[in-house]
Amino acid sequence: MTYEVVLAVDYGKRRVGVAAGVGMAPRPVAVLPHGSLESLIARLVELARAEQAAKIIVGLPLNTDGSEGEQAAQCRAFAEVLAAQTDIPVYLWDERYTSKDAQQQMIAAGTTQKARREKLDAVAAAVMLEHYFEHQGVGAERVIPKSIESEQ
Repeated sequence: MTYEVVLAVDYGKRRVGVAAGVGMAPRPVAVLPHGSLESLIARLVELARAEQAAKIIVGLPLNTDGSEGEQAAQCRAFAEVLAAQTDIPVYLWDERYTSKDAQQQMIAAGTTQKARREKLDAVAAAVMLEHYFEHQGVGAERVIPKSIESEQ
């Protein structure tokens, strides 16, 4: 079995958590300020290349019933822009409860409240990536950039 590096992105309005991993070993990489969309995308592509990522997973915050709300629509739109700016395949992945799980993991590990605030988004991305690996990526939705989609 060949393992590929996967970069996970927990997209948020203020901060974006990033994690990377191979197989069952995800690790938090960074928490990026949202800033401009262009600079955020450039930084994520740079991180993906530095990590030699074969895939990028963007968290899709579904509602508890599995439906998509406004936040999911924003993440979907972000993933489409990201996919259009890189040749690395981009996928959407259900990220329900990852922030809650990350918070609980950090509390159990004795992480200070200040450190939890600073690292939560990256740890949530790592939790999301752990779930992705546990399910072997089954259920991930490939994001087709708009420019490519219109040519098909």
